[in-house]
Amino acid sequence: MNLEIKKFDELTGREVYKILKIRSEVFVVEQNCVYNDVDEKDIESIHIMIEEDNNIIAYLRVIKPGISYDNASIGRVLVTSEARGKGLARKIIQTGMDYIINKWNEEKITIGAQNYLRNFYESLGFEVVSDVYLEDGIPHIDMTYNKIKI
Repeated sequence: MNLEIKKFDELTGREVYKILKIRSEVFVVEQNCVYNDVDEKDIESIHIMIEEDNNIIAYLRVIKPGISYDNASIGRVLVTSEARGKGLARKIIQTGMDYIINKWNEEKITIGAQNYLRNFYESLGFEVVSDVYLEDGIPHIDMTYNKIKI
């Protein structure tokens, strides 16, 4: 397994293709949700992926403050169906959180999470900050992580 962290301009054409393909497979086909995945946020994002056998099996993007939310955010979190149950979601999200906290020196991270993942994100320190709302026909909630100062 190989974990990679890249700015958009560091991605190869093949990597961009793989990212868009896997996001389409998970979010459009698997979740039966029609939406425009190419939303311009990728250009300003940091892309974190875990690859195995030259295939992306886990992915997310880290987004600068002021683009999706006032705070930095994490989005498009996915683990392929074949790779689920191995702790990769927790690993890749923690990598994204570490990047935001340590590279950008941000103290808050806000996400728009699918409501069924609420307990999972709470286990990572996120707290619900909104009511449930529909996004592309799927129930979501906004959640925020506040770095604890010692």
